[in-house]
Amino acid sequence: MQAVQREIAEQLKVQPPFKDPAALAAEVARRITFIQDCLLNSGLKTLVLGISGGVDSLTAGLLAQRAMKELRAKTGDQAYRFIAVRLPYDTQFDEHDAQASVDLIAPDERHTVNIAPAVKALATEVVAFEDKHAASRDFVLGNTKARMRMVAQYTIAGATGGLVIGTDHAAEAVMGFFTKFGDGACDLAPLSGLVKHQVRAIARHLGAPESLVEKVPTADLEDLSPGKPDEASHGVTYAEIDAFLHGESVSEKAFRIICDTYRKTEHKRVMPFAP
Repeated sequence: MQAVQREIAEQLKVQPPFKDPAALAAEVARRITFIQDCLLNSGLKTLVLGISGGVDSLTAGLLAQRAMKELRAKTGDQAYRFIAVRLPYDTQFDEHDAQASVDLIAPDERHTVNIAPAVKALATEVVAFEDKHAASRDFVLGNTKARMRMVAQYTIAGATGGLVIGTDHAAEAVMGFFTKFGDGACDLAPLSGLVKHQVRAIARHLGAPESLVEKVPTADLEDLSPGKPDEASHGVTYAEIDAFLHGESVSEKAFRIICDTYRKTEHKRVMPFAP
């Protein structure tokens, strides 16, 4: 079991546990530098990130805003800006958490784009939806929401000359828990290689309150199951996923679910098939 865990962890470039506060601070600094280097190498001046209200986008946003403040201080160039975007589908059930996240991040700019009209308009044009039963239609539309959110972010990035930040990390990557070409699409992924409790640790380190750090993770893409917890979809807990990725003992059931899901979702983690 451990050999398989080690192989998967290596493929996902999983970072070792933080041994102490100094190691955590060093990792935060490394990722802030990574964000700055990506922007400097691109020759662009803005970063764009959708803020959902969950700890992943909160953490990525806090890192991005810190990176931009430091860049402005180092270069004297005030054109470096971080843009936080709210992307609700009509009214989001946990909008208060999303607004609290944006307030905590204190981005240089904040915008809101309601994706509902675009998603609904697209759905009415797709005849195939008429033949789908409610649950299937809801699932497909959930992925459409994720892709429309990325379309909105890239539209803003294009208009402002910027890069789009992704929020994927190792605990989601191993489960393929992202929409292909939706929230899985980005220019840089500053949380890559971290497990869930490490993302939470960084959020705490950057001053996030426990109410947001320990909020139950949800993709919130399904109209029939609003706010459905990620773990209900996984069939395993994030604690079990984190333990698996760090080479710790997990139950046989958790091991099987994680390995099976990793294999089934491999297509999400590779480039498109080509001859």
